[in-house]
Formats: sequence, structure tokens, C-alpha cells
Amino acid sequence: RDIFQNWEALALSYPNFIKSFISKFINASTIDGYNPYRITKAGIDWELLEENDAWSNIGYWGDHQIIYLLKFLELSEKYQPQQLKALLNTEIFSYANVPYEIEGVDKLFADPKNTVIFNNHKQSIIEQKVAQLGSDGRLLLNADNSVYMVNLTEKLLVPLLAKLGNLVIDGGIWLNTQRPEWNDANNAIVGTGLSMVTLYYMRRYVAFLQQLLKGNAGNVTLSIELAKWVTTTAQILQEASIILDHGVISSEDRNKILRKLTGAAAEYRTTVYKNGFSGKTILESSLIVEMLDVSLKAMDKSITNNLRKDGLYNAYNIINYTNHEVNVELLYPMLEGQVAVLSSGVLSAKQAVSLLDNLYASDMFREDQKTFMLYPDRDLAGFESKNSISDVLVDGNALLTLMVKQGDRRIIDVDAKGGYHFNANFENAGVLVAALKSVDSQDSEAVADILKIYEVVFNHQAFTGRSGTMFGYEGLGSIYWHMVSKLLLAVQENYFIALAQDPTSLETHKLAEYYYKVREGIGFNKTPDVYGAFPTDPYSHTPKQAGAQQPGMTGQVKEEILTRFGELGVIIKNGQIRFQPSLLKVTEFLVGNDHFEFININSEHQKIALSPKSLAFTYCQVPVIYKVADLAEVIVTMENGQNIKLDSLALTTELSGQIFGRSDQIKLVIVSIPLTMLLKEC
Repeated sequence: RDIFQNWEALALSYPNFIKSFISKFINASTIDGYNPYRITKAGIDWELLEENDAWSNIGYWGDHQIIYLLKFLELSEKYQPQQLKALLNTEIFSYANVPYEIEGVDKLFADPKNTVIFNNHKQSIIEQKVAQLGSDGRLLLNADNSVYMVNLTEKLLVPLLAKLGNLVIDGGIWLNTQRPEWNDANNAIVGTGLSMVTLYYMRRYVAFLQQLLKGNAGNVTLSIELAKWVTTTAQILQEASIILDHGVISSEDRNKILRKLTGAAAEYRTTVYKNGFSGKTILESSLIVEMLDVSLKAMDKSITNNLRKDGLYNAYNIINYTNHEVNVELLYPMLEGQVAVLSSGVLSAKQAVSLLDNLYASDMFREDQKTFMLYPDRDLAGFESKNSISDVLVDGNALLTLMVKQGDRRIIDVDAKGGYHFNANFENAGVLVAALKSVDSQDSEAVADILKIYEVVFNHQAFTGRSGTMFGYEGLGSIYWHMVSKLLLAVQENYFIALAQDPTSLETHKLAEYYYKVREGIGFNKTPDVYGAFPTDPYSHTPKQAGAQQPGMTGQVKEEILTRFGELGVIIKNGQIRFQPSLLKVTEFLVGNDHFEFININSEHQKIALSPKSLAFTYCQVPVIYKVADLAEVIVTMENGQNIKLDSLALTTELSGQIFGRSDQIKLVIVSIPLTMLLKEC
């Protein structure tokens, strides 16, 4: 996860590696749509289940999987658009053969917190293959031990279908694969949680695939079992689309759709776990696009219905289900949800501004730091308030009333003041169930009611872990600087979309203001006494009771690199570098003479003199100088001394390619920018 997210920033300086980044990412994904835990020099790697080690664990790593892969795809389309389309039908990609298997539908619903099994037999076979073949032994193989190869289209569909297989209309993606798909602070809701964060990013992913595949008319080769999964999912979502056209979806219909989607995914998994793929077939691209269209409709409807009364969007919800119904319960708002929906591409400029208005007015805003906590702070219940059962609930249950009367303390206790409490030895509902079995009672309704009372008292289903109960890192009152920098990038993305639609609109201006308002809250703009540490030191969190803490901020650095190039207006489109510094402040330009020191492509230290009204930076280690001037133009100085003058603020595809490829043919780029193109003070 962390490798892939940081490679996003690296790709800007080494664009020709983007294809390799994509390949490394998707070659590590499994036939059921997830990633292994680690990638090492020896290839993919995963955790083993050790029966005598209580701390050993297995599960699928899916944290932000969709959005990180999408970022690479978006970069590829910008830098090498034809290359990405060529890969759609090129069979050069593999599957990781991880010996984890997700349970079938019945067990999925019976115990959604325990859904992954470890196939020891498959692990043994893989170990033999590794001894024989090396790291290829960890990949899905043909009968002759050659690697099973597929095209990019297939590899992009599998993780999407895996998520759609757990789609709860109006709720989000059901988190039941024993790995966090989101911020680690909320991993306690695995099994009961629904991630709207994942759905927001899926929305952007699907919209991207729509445009990518619409330009790829004709047929596509897919594995037979996958092609069936595509068509079945499309049919199910088409049924959902018809229901959604009639208005609000019922809990019964939500249940039917979810069980059909999980059933289609389980049928696919069962087949490929046991036998692998049986071969390949041809599927019309239009059928895939149709599946994307109906999935987008279901997601957009869900997003609309997750707009809260306070003007914010839900991040995570809770699923409650019976054999016939699926209901969605809400959690408190979280910063991550606002970042994700801003990144989704679904909001208009006006809606984005409204969301930011509401975010700054929310309880997540910390005035002292001029930035946002991960969640609103709150007062936790005191010790004496916990595990207290109201008299009404006890008196309304015949079994509990009888046990209290008989002095039977196996289920509930009575304190000195006459208050009722569940037995203090009960760690969870499972222990309570075991205790109830020891009670000789024929009143099944009363027993079922006790389990409901237990959940009313403790509300375990909504227990989010440290995000709701602790005050340290990622807990209550905590600022997580990577999430703030993600917000910064999301606001910038919305600004550029608004700029393209209407540069003079009020919303475009407001988004520019909000961009710098978010940036104002980030560390390096603060004094040490406000930040609680040296503002340039690498800290990842700021808890409410102290200054910046916990060294480590690689995620924040990644977002800062991306947003800085956005401020400088280095825009890549259709393989061309364009300079559009509309978000760059006039105050950043020099007021006197200075010089710029840098290291060129040949690792040589260089120095360039700068005059007033200029600034400099490097891009792919090529120095770029901005100068305020009357006319817009670009002068490219080649290593052979030739000057190439361009009358627009864009390099040709050829010149851009030389910079992307680090060819050492371009010595300097000077960009003359009219003052009117720059941002005045917001």
C-alpha cells in the first residue's frame, strides 16, 4: 500500500516508469481481486496462519486499492495515452496465487468478521513451485508451469467486481474481508462496516474506465469465468437500476440485490479457487461498458442518499440484516469521507464549495490549528455509566425477571443501588450466548430479547476502535496530517475542474480561496509555538492535548509534491507539458536578484542567476524558470545551444517526451507568463 501510494509522486519525476508501476501493482493482485500483504525482492509475499501463535493473522489487503491503482492509470493517460489503450488487449499480466480463500455466501452472512480461510494444501504446492521455478511459483500457472497471462482490461475489472460483489445500495461497500479498506483507526467495524469511502473512489474509477473502454470498440478477450461474472453482475445491477428508477429502495430489495451480488462473486470464486480459469472467451466491449453504466447509476444514487443533514457526507455506515432485510445505520461524520467524495468527481463546483462551507462550520474544525481533526471530538461515557441496563428492559423480559428474583447472577448482576448490569465476565456476545445455553429456559423469545438488550447496552456493531474511544494517534481530537494534505489535493482537483468549466465563476474563485485556506493550516505555515514542534519536522499527527507527534509523514509528502506541481501549473495532457499557473501567487516571485541551485540529470551541481519577478524549479531534473512578462511564450534551450521559441505556454509532444524520458537533450526551459494569468491574493 505505502509503496504504491508514494510511487504516485515518483511517477511525476520518472513518467516512463508509469507502465512498470501499473504492471507491478496489478501483477500482485489475485484472481479474487485483492493484493497480498507484501512485495519483496523475492516476489509477492503473504502472512501465514500459525495455529500456536495467537498474533498470526491472515486476510486480504485492500486498503485504498482502487484509488491508488486509478492514480497510476490517470497518469498513464496523461503522459502516454496511446500506451494505456494498447495494453487493454495485450496479454502480458499475471495473477498472484495467494492461498487465502473467501468463504461462500452462507458463511459470509453467518459470520462476516471471519470470512477468510487459509488453504494449507495450496500453500504446500506453492512452496514446491517456488523451489522449482523461483518467484514465478507464487503466480497463477498453466498446466505446463508457464505463467497464466491476461490483458489489462481483465486486471482492471477483477478488483472492481470484487468490490461490487459487496455493494450495499445506499450504504457502501461491505467490509468483510478481514483487512482494512480504509483508515486503520476504524478497523474494529470489519464485518459490520460499510465503506462509502471505497464507493466514492470506485465512482471515479468507473467513470475513468467508461471513457477508456468507450474508445476501445469491438471485442475483448477475458477468462471464461470472469466474463460470466461481468455479465451476471451487469444483469443484477440492471435489475437494481429499474428499482432505483421508482424512487427509494426498500430494505427487502436491498437485501435481494446484495445477496445476488455476493452470490455471483462467490460462484466465481468457488470455481477459480478450485480449478483456476478454464480458458478464455470473447466479450463485446459494449457489454462491459453497460455494466459500468449501471454500476455508476447505483453508486451515484447511493452518494446522493449519503448527503447528511449537516451538509457533510457519510464516510462509513453500519449494516444490519436478517434473512429478508438489509438496513443501513449511520455513524458520525469523518474527514476522510469529505476528502473521498471531493475526490470522486461526482460533485459540481457549487456542491464542492457548499461541502467546504459546511466542513469549516463543522465540529471537525480545530480553530487553534486552523485545520481539521479526523472526526468530531466528543465526551465519552464515564465508568459508572457503562454496562447499565434500564429497569424497563429487565422488567420487560420474563427470563431476566425470574433470574433476578431467584438471585441467579449468571446473566445479569444487581448493584448496591439496585441497578442492573451484565455479568462482568462477558467479553462479547459470543460469551453471552454460551452463558445463555447453560440457562435451562424454554422461552426462546426471552433469550433472543436478551441478546438484543446486550447490543442496546453496548452497541458493539458501531464500535470503531480507537477512532471512537482513544485520544492518541488517529483517535478523538487528533489531526492526521496526511488526511489534511489529501483534502488539500482534493480541493485543488475540484478547482482545476471548475477552472476548465468557467474560469470566471464565483465557485472557481471560492475553490482557490479554500485551497489556500486548507494550506494555511498545514505545519510549515505555522510558528513553532502554534505547531508544537519545529514546523518542518516530519510529524504525522497532532493530538488535542499536545503539539505535533509521531515521526513519519511520507504520505503527506506525496500529496505535497502533487499539489506543489499543481500550484506551479505544470499540467500534463495528451502527452504534452502545459504551463497554466493560475493557482500560483504573484507574491512567490522574487523581488530582487538571486540564484537557483540544482542537480541536473548528470548529477552535476548547477547554478542559474535569477532576476526580479522570476522563480525557478526543476521538472524531471530539467530547470524551468518562470518570468513575469507582457506576452506568453516559452523558450527551450537545447544542450547543443539551439533555442526553440514557442508562442503558447505548452511544449510540443516531442519536447515533452524528451523531458519525460530524461534524454539530457534539453538544458533549460524559460516560461514568460503575463501577470493576468497569476493568482492575486485570495
